[in-house]
Amino acid sequence: MPAGLTYLLLALIGGVAMAVQAPTNAMLARASGSPVLAALISFAVGTVALIVLLMVTGAPRGLSATRGLPWYAWAGGLYGAFFVAVAAFAAPRIGVGALLTAAVAGQLAAALILDHFGLLGIEPRPATVTRMLGLLLVFAGALLVRRG
Repeated sequence: MPAGLTYLLLALIGGVAMAVQAPTNAMLARASGSPVLAALISFAVGTVALIVLLMVTGAPRGLSATRGLPWYAWAGGLYGAFFVAVAAFAAPRIGVGALLTAAVAGQLAAALILDHFGLLGIEPRPATVTRMLGLLLVFAGALLVRRG
């Protein structure tokens, strides 16, 4: 299987996992009484899973390799924590479909900006009219799913 197709398949599976994550975290939020606690539980379980994965596969580098990174390279967990808490709160209120289509629209808008300007160390890819039209269609899809 070509590498590009493998990456797309992994992204697709990751999207499925995000869809399943929202209602399972909403269940945790209902039971615990807090979307923040649900997010904490989710991240604790994920942390344990990553520790096990590192123990099984072996870490390619230690933390010393990260010393020269800018401060914002460490902020990824904050973005994930925010999304998980929002998903646990919003999924039962607006539905998983509306939540995720709005999230995808936001992701795509940010991705086009990141790509266009080559921000955060990625190779620039211009925001063409076609890509911007795709973004507009995703926003329209998010609105349609919410109205549905």
